[in-house]
Amino acid sequence: MRTIKCVDILLPKVAEPEKWAVVSCDQFTSQREYWKELESFVGDAPSALKLIFPEVYLEDEDGEERTMKINATMKEYLDTNVFYTLRDSFILVKRDTEERTRLGLMVAIDLEDYSYAYPTDAPLRATEGVVHDRIPPRLKIRRDAPIELPHILVVMDDRKGRVIESLYENRDNYEKLYDFDLNMRGGHLTGYKVDKKEVFDRLALYEKDIDGLYGVDTDFSLAVGDGNHSLATAQAHWNEIKGNLTAEERETHPARFALCELENLHDNGIVFEPIHRVVFGVDKADFIKTLADNLRGSGSLEIIDGESTFISCNPIGAECIAEVQKVIDEYIATKGGVVDYIHGLGHLKGVAKEKDGVAIVMPTIKKEELFGYVVKHGNLCRKAFSMGEAEEKRYYYECHKIVKD
Repeated sequence: MRTIKCVDILLPKVAEPEKWAVVSCDQFTSQREYWKELESFVGDAPSALKLIFPEVYLEDEDGEERTMKINATMKEYLDTNVFYTLRDSFILVKRDTEERTRLGLMVAIDLEDYSYAYPTDAPLRATEGVVHDRIPPRLKIRRDAPIELPHILVVMDDRKGRVIESLYENRDNYEKLYDFDLNMRGGHLTGYKVDKKEVFDRLALYEKDIDGLYGVDTDFSLAVGDGNHSLATAQAHWNEIKGNLTAEERETHPARFALCELENLHDNGIVFEPIHRVVFGVDKADFIKTLADNLRGSGSLEIIDGESTFISCNPIGAECIAEVQKVIDEYIATKGGVVDYIHGLGHLKGVAKEKDGVAIVMPTIKKEELFGYVVKHGNLCRKAFSMGEAEEKRYYYECHKIVKD
């Protein structure tokens, strides 16, 4: 499979791995108390927390200073041998949470094979629309960063369990690299170094399985399940760099390849959760009336403003989400207000109460329909689904150097 590559992976040499690994920066975006508690727990220990820009702080005035500190800490960690290098490797990962267990494979993907446009012939495709305004602030952070910490999840439609599940069956034959509890109710993480020839052989079987599966002639074999804006930013960064490289240099430059976790869509541990909306800074009664006036169908959408009410909506999950988002966007564009995207019903209610907002409980998309939908219709609406709840999101542990030595 041409899109998936084997690269050098950086792993931390730390005495307290539970302080190194932290949840994805795009989680808990309205809950500063989460990040403050995490900062207190980490303290002075080496940590991925000091290498990321939690999005809860993106609108703060100290963004420039924070970015410079992050990049300086990355360079410090490289210079002081906080990392060791796993050469030309794949890592099989197992993530246990309170509710479920899922498997993954740390791989690099070729950014030349990725596209968030539609239509496209790219083997790796986005599953949701990209908000272009979200790329520049992320690109600004990445430009001077010597390493990347991935929270990108890419999924494969491996209905026969050819790749990751088969590798996991052989885990006793692999070197265990890490095995520890995660902080902040994140569960447990285990990693194994796997044989790369075995990986490529199994990927070849997967490619044969999906040939013709969707009823059209397509190279589509991988989809972005989470972290689409991060992947789009990595591609934008690569597009900036490659213009100054020779054809030969472009083939091997590390910024061309983005580290991510590959998962099987059909893993029982992967659950598609809705991403709810909370709208605040609006006339709540007027906003709710606008929703009710513009949504139609035999479905039912729960709106929470102190108490729950229900309005009619499209019964098809993907279409309902797109229609709700359209109403929100148009309302804010004409009358003002702010929308936030919240993982988990409990978090949604808490944020809506704290900010005196209107909470919208969004419908769920069936994961089995994902690949077929993308082939036929292109991207889903932005923030259409989430792979798991906030605490189940990917934790940063593995890193990848994106600058030449």
